[in-house]
Amino acid sequence: MTIVTRFAPSPTGYLHIGGARTALFSWLLAKSQGGEFLLRVEDTDRERSTQEATDAILEAMEWLGLTAEGETVFQSQRFHLYNSYIDTLLAKGHAYWCQCTPEEVEAMREQARAAGKKPKYDGRCRELGLGPGAGRVVRFKGPLDGVTGFDDMVKGPTSVQNAELDDMILRRSDGAPTYNLAVVVDDNDMDVTHVLRGDDHVANTPRQILLYKAFGWRVPKFGHVPMILGPDKAKLSKRHGALSVMEYKKMGYLPEALVNYLARLGWSHGDQEIFPREDLLRLFNTNNLGKSPSVFDLKKLEWLNAHYIKESTPERLAALLPEYLADAGETAGLNLDPGYLAGIVPLLQPRAKTLVEMADMARFFLVPANALAYDDKAVAEQLTPEARRLLADLLPIYEAAQDYRDHKALEARTQAFLDARELKFKAVAQPLRVALTGKTASPGLFETMCVLGRDESCARIKRALVL
Repeated sequence: MTIVTRFAPSPTGYLHIGGARTALFSWLLAKSQGGEFLLRVEDTDRERSTQEATDAILEAMEWLGLTAEGETVFQSQRFHLYNSYIDTLLAKGHAYWCQCTPEEVEAMREQARAAGKKPKYDGRCRELGLGPGAGRVVRFKGPLDGVTGFDDMVKGPTSVQNAELDDMILRRSDGAPTYNLAVVVDDNDMDVTHVLRGDDHVANTPRQILLYKAFGWRVPKFGHVPMILGPDKAKLSKRHGALSVMEYKKMGYLPEALVNYLARLGWSHGDQEIFPREDLLRLFNTNNLGKSPSVFDLKKLEWLNAHYIKESTPERLAALLPEYLADAGETAGLNLDPGYLAGIVPLLQPRAKTLVEMADMARFFLVPANALAYDDKAVAEQLTPEARRLLADLLPIYEAAQDYRDHKALEARTQAFLDARELKFKAVAQPLRVALTGKTASPGLFETMCVLGRDESCARIKRALVL
């Protein structure tokens, strides 16, 4: 049997961390076993669903590399299908028309609560044989006794007494199908074999299983993953990092870092922390999904992102950097030549945790000498009269150097200059760094000079001498 899974977001908002993790687990469950992963947009909430949110979800899925087979299914285009199946249930005696108003149903529930019973619809229209009418809904005629159970792929055996379940609404008074009905019809129509989703859906699963049985359809396997908590063990919120997936892209995270992090947020394989996609596909199975809520840790995500930045090719990162440079400010006048950027990147890879940080570190490389910004405090502390004299004496040595591709040769020339004056390296290190970069922290001095080249390095030293 070919495993078929699906991810079914509602476009009432952007794709957030919890949904992205569910999508990833569903994708891995299918792809790890040569199956198919499908995408369905559950846009039946006409008031709250937006095209903007739909586009953002599709963009996030593409960025994460969670490619789905076939065309995306949109529930809003399938109302005729759902209603035809509701009519089938009515014809089979598995559904009935109900004329009770929402106020009457709420009164029933209040009465049940007061009596210490399960608050639910009391079934008063169940045997009245009503037909269509203004304000009427269609309800499922569920069994009144027995048990509905299933073997959850994450939580294990789970069951509920049928007497505790409402006769749920299948068609609203405005003719719109409800969530549980539409989901069952779609999953059957799309040949879904395994449903992996958040544990906020656990209560829906017995109801959906009863619908499968009423239709005479094969019931898929269900699994429900626990929620994600913030570091304080409270429900994940924006202050913890519950941002849309594309916000993490804007913050400078690589998709493979976020995928790796989400995979470990509720799944494990021994003590391994770093999982390239090929490892996830080889190792993933539902047996290692955690039964307890996971805790979101931004520091761990940063650590993983730093790892993947180090592992990336300079050419790839160089192609990504201009977007972050533009986000941080004006790019006019910056040297954004791909080859030049690729030469800068290796100096920054060991230091940057995000692409935003890398863009900030790279900016001083990209401006001409006359536009370099200098930190006033660094200039005052490091470019002392004595330091300026040393830089002025060093300048001809750097101007005469022929090969700026060898940082060790530049370092040797500088050391010879210092040895002749019986000076230690610190006598020129920070003054030279400030002259070249405008600040006191940067990648290696001579590696930086090699990337800048002779003309630009010397122009910067000359400018620093007259600050």
